[in-house]
Amino acid sequence: IVNGPEVLNKYVGETEKNVRDLFADAENDQRARGDQSDLHVIIFDEIDAICKSRGSTRDSTGVRDSIVNQLLTKIDGVESLNNVLLIGMTNRKDLLDEALLRPGRLEVQIEISLPDENGRLQILQIHTNKMKESSFLAPDVNLQELAARTKNYSGAELEGVVKSAVSYALNRQLSLDDLTKPVDEESIKVTMDDFLNALHEIIPAFGASTDDLERCRLNGMVDCGERNKHIYQRAMLLVEQVKVSKGSPLVTCLLEGPSGSGKTALAATVGIDSDFPYVKIVSAESMIGLHESTKCAQIVKVFEDAYKSPLSIIVLDDIERLLEYVAIGPRFSNIISQTLLVLLKRLPPKGKKLMVIGTTSEVGFLDSIGFCDNFSVTYNVPTLKTSDAKKVLEQLNVFANEDIDTAAESLNDMPIKKLYMLIEMAAQGEHGGDSEAIYSGKEKIKISHFYDCLQDIVRY
Repeated sequence: IVNGPEVLNKYVGETEKNVRDLFADAENDQRARGDQSDLHVIIFDEIDAICKSRGSTRDSTGVRDSIVNQLLTKIDGVESLNNVLLIGMTNRKDLLDEALLRPGRLEVQIEISLPDENGRLQILQIHTNKMKESSFLAPDVNLQELAARTKNYSGAELEGVVKSAVSYALNRQLSLDDLTKPVDEESIKVTMDDFLNALHEIIPAFGASTDDLERCRLNGMVDCGERNKHIYQRAMLLVEQVKVSKGSPLVTCLLEGPSGSGKTALAATVGIDSDFPYVKIVSAESMIGLHESTKCAQIVKVFEDAYKSPLSIIVLDDIERLLEYVAIGPRFSNIISQTLLVLLKRLPPKGKKLMVIGTTSEVGFLDSIGFCDNFSVTYNVPTLKTSDAKKVLEQLNVFANEDIDTAAESLNDMPIKKLYMLIEMAAQGEHGGDSEAIYSGKEKIKISHFYDCLQDIVRY
């Protein structure tokens, strides 16, 4: 068993010698015994460390390339061995030299994908078996339920969940007043609550970005009128289509509308309510200062990760910002544009299903570069009309009943985001920075003060 980096040596020629030495026993055995030789198994862990594509590393020595050449001659050269089974392990197959993956070399390629629910149950049973035998597992622990809750968790992450749950159970036995006090092992019980707390602590790498999605809808979701309700219902129908349809492995949806109209919050809500195991949001704020090629690589990685999950949703937030669009010129990144256009048409692998939700405030620009044609359906998310604003104000309950109609009339054609900002300003100013009285319903915003705040906000 060889760890990839262990083969490397700073002296010229030593690394290649280390590779040859791995096959020395097998060579001697074959010379002495011929076809009666025993089978020699060589396992390379992290094989990408030494077998990167030739020409991809910019070093003056060319050592990396010669390592690949040396390994290729041993596997499938003139004097190749028939008594060696070579097994390589990597999580970056894309970095490996193509010649290494051809028939006669590492020709059998097996992907170890994320475990399904039955697999997760077996993994949890393995890691909790000794705890159960030692009576450390409380009777309320339901491994079947935990397996259902841990969508997109890898085996290592499930092991982390079990360890974290044990640490929660141990913490209950520790006394901060006297850390030298021995722990009563007999009374340690790992409960279901410990496992649920551990699930909040151990976040899967390929799981839903729940925290990022919740940040996109800090004010929650309220009834904003029939149009917004209709768009949400249609979007959830698309989610259902992705789940059950065999002919729609890829569904794309574009939400366009004025800035602040709630497009991102709506997309995030659809992502959360879908209950898909993989939901990621791609936004420009996570790519500040990055070069175009680096941005493309990050976007591609999100899609590649999505292909590893059976059901995925990707939210492309503010597409014009991702494309670095500037109206003066106009100027935008053609590299990122072409990358997204390709990804929006690229079907996921067999058995995988993907939904892409895009949001934009510059639908005219996207249409001019042929971007809108790549979305299956486009919905316009409007600003609030007077009747819609009245519904929102009634749910917020921050005005006296006699003032709601008057306030709603002044909010016609107002984006929902700006409405929340206006209400927050009025609530803060009304009570000297303490808005708890307003939101608790004990106090109401005075309509005169509300109009003063409205004067400060530039209308859409």
